[in-house]
Amino acid sequence: MNAEDPGRIVLLTSSHRVAPGLLSWPAWQTLHAADRVLCADRDHPQLPYLREAGIAVEHTAPPAEELVDDCAGARTVVVLVGGEGDQRLTDGLARLGGSGRVRMPDLELLPGSYDLPGARLLDLVQVMDRIRLACPWTSRKTHEGLAKYAIEEAYELVEAIEDGDREELREELGDVLLQVVFHARIAQEDQEEPFGIDDVAATIVEKLIHRHPHVFGDETAETPEDVRAHWMRTKAIEKQRESVTDGVPLGQPGLALAAKLGSRVRAAGLDVALPEGDAAGTEGTGYRLLALAVRAEEDGIDPEAALRAAARTYRDAIRAAEGLTGGRDRVEG
Repeated sequence: MNAEDPGRIVLLTSSHRVAPGLLSWPAWQTLHAADRVLCADRDHPQLPYLREAGIAVEHTAPPAEELVDDCAGARTVVVLVGGEGDQRLTDGLARLGGSGRVRMPDLELLPGSYDLPGARLLDLVQVMDRIRLACPWTSRKTHEGLAKYAIEEAYELVEAIEDGDREELREELGDVLLQVVFHARIAQEDQEEPFGIDDVAATIVEKLIHRHPHVFGDETAETPEDVRAHWMRTKAIEKQRESVTDGVPLGQPGLALAAKLGSRVRAAGLDVALPEGDAAGTEGTGYRLLALAVRAEEDGIDPEAALRAAARTYRDAIRAAEGLTGGRDRVEG
């Protein structure tokens, strides 16, 4: 070992979105082999697990000059820092290295853990917890008071999809996700039947696995039609409904409601004639729209989306007649 070797400084980071103690093997090797392990934060979440592993950690934050001197003679010093790093230390090391007067040790940034896919969802849950407790508006909201926002956000998501705006799509997906997390957070406080976001996630995971036996089980599905058959069969067993109309929300837009009822009738093989009314009256208009919606669904067309697309074209024509351009620009309410 060369006494003139300037040694090594390792800045060890870890993600707060991964459970403490779950460090990579290179991180554990480096920690065990280090001559010193330093951490300025006495409450760092990794400290209890390092103690269990027999690693002595010094609670100190020496200046860059002292740290460089301590590495002389091929010594390795590990500095445990937060996910944002240690700006004071890195700036000090950069100044020393840039001065040209100091033989610098090797500098290494070693991620001890990485975020898993979906890890930022933990941040969303944490932020929601905080604003539920601290925000005067958020803390007073109920399921009933939030219901209209779920509908509004869903429509804004559909509009972003139809516009083909990727940035808007990402934002609107976030707004829809917020509604789910918000309702789950409120549900935690229910005195009779509390549940949280983990319960919501567990329920949909269980449902997805159960309804995809061709993915998680022994059944096979070669076509989308096979998949739909699996889905409808398992769904029917789960729900044990008396009527094919059970579970169809009557509060949805009229065209979508008509198409959904027509779809249920067709899937069940029922022979149900469409009702007819006075062709000249309001009722007759509704029946004609019902027939159009059912026929569109039979042809594989979403009547709600088709009418919305036609209405958007009409909206653009109106703006053109007004001498305006950019008919697809959104108008915020």
